[in-house]
Amino acid sequence: MTDSSRASRRLATLMAGIGTLHLVAPKPFDAIVPERLPGRARTWTYLSGVAELACAAAVANPRTRKAGALATAGLMAAVFPANVKMARDWRDKPLPMRAAAYGRLPFQAPLIAWALHVARTSADGDDR
Repeated sequence: MTDSSRASRRLATLMAGIGTLHLVAPKPFDAIVPERLPGRARTWTYLSGVAELACAAAVANPRTRKAGALATAGLMAAVFPANVKMARDWRDKPLPMRAAAYGRLPFQAPLIAWALHVARTSADGDDR
């Protein structure tokens, strides 16, 4: 198994795990949906969970890996405002919770870079 294949499998696993969490334990995710989005927070939580699962499936399939990894990078950028909201909302929480909320902010950039790396190193239909 090449480094590229390992990176794509790990990314798919991460996205599947996050997507599953959104669907089976949505309440914490509901709380970080920005209020300016129309509709109910739960709807956005479920939609993002389904999108994460779709990205996971696309990254896991060699034929759709490149597109799936690009979609994953876009999704990670799109959900960044929720991380900012969480950090803002948790600014008065105990230190461990604040650290977790603030720690999510810089973690988004490496996730996006990871997805872009998978896209760059993947040839559609090639399981390297």
